[in-house]
Amino acid sequence: MVSCAAIVLLIGLLGMVYQATQLPPPNLKDSSLPLLHDDGDDDFPLGSTRIRLSDGRYLAYREWGVPKDKAKHKIIIVHGFGSSKDMNFLAPQELVDELGVYFLHYDRAGYGESDPNPKRSLKSEALDIEELADQLQIGSKFYVIGVSMGSYATWSCLNYIPNRLAGLAMIAPVVNYQWPSIPKNLIRDDYRRRIIQLSLCLAKCCPRLLHWWVSQKWLPSNSVIEKNPAFFNNRDIDILKTIPGFPMLTKDKLKEQVVFDTLKGDWMVAFGKWEFDPMNLTNPFPQNKSSVHIWQGYEDKVVPSKIQRFVSGKMPWINYHEVSDGGHLIVHYSGLCEAILKALLLGEENLLYRPRPENLS
Repeated sequence: MVSCAAIVLLIGLLGMVYQATQLPPPNLKDSSLPLLHDDGDDDFPLGSTRIRLSDGRYLAYREWGVPKDKAKHKIIIVHGFGSSKDMNFLAPQELVDELGVYFLHYDRAGYGESDPNPKRSLKSEALDIEELADQLQIGSKFYVIGVSMGSYATWSCLNYIPNRLAGLAMIAPVVNYQWPSIPKNLIRDDYRRRIIQLSLCLAKCCPRLLHWWVSQKWLPSNSVIEKNPAFFNNRDIDILKTIPGFPMLTKDKLKEQVVFDTLKGDWMVAFGKWEFDPMNLTNPFPQNKSSVHIWQGYEDKVVPSKIQRFVSGKMPWINYHEVSDGGHLIVHYSGLCEAILKALLLGEENLLYRPRPENLS
């Protein structure tokens, strides 16, 4: 049986992985966009920009790239577990200018400077994206890129708002072991599945115990797994040497009820029972006017590449790209974001990220 300590390690691992994309955001003073201003909420820090959703919650966001009114392509970036709107998407500025790309990052409910959503669900994640796009008037069609656990929101967009999508990409997307279409023999011996099952049980039945457990000082810290080859390949470990700490997952931060509740709720939606099976979705672009992509590291030790290959294989309309020596932090690899933009916006195929035939079985 998997120990409770393993659950804590996995939670710390996921948070650390997603925080790895959180290098300092682009310098807005050097951007072609004007400086952002407060939305008038006196209780909110100056410089933070938010919209008020129809249910009364506030959603914080930031913009970069070319000015919205001059953009040819508008992309919403969805961050993952433990991350925020300040995550970096490392696209070269020259390419952003050449393609005319406007980027919109936002704090998902309960993260960063956005209000929590006690009714968080798969559908609410998609509707938050849709309402954000509408209030900021970015147009009837927009692109969505989901990173890691933030990809469950992009799956939800495919199900609930496919008519709003100009294209979609998922980077090292989370896999839910409860999807009905995944064969049991593919996941039966996967230790990650057992850990997730136990963590869901604790979160649902004993949330106070779980809260106490993850905030105890005697538990292993993130440093225990920070460079552990059991979780990261060599390229990931090199990246982990260059990033800052993980403030959201410190013992003091986890003691805050709002932080714990956000992480717990996000985890439960991502890995709980879904109201739809992604492998039953239909192609939102039957006329091939746009495309859907999955980017995966072959050596990813958080999300198994063999499951991603199975998922994409069941949906031939999804373009599957594989980084042969990639781990879970591929979004941070040099050149990858450039390749993602070219594939998503221009339809260009990069042979470096084509899976080997023997990897597709």
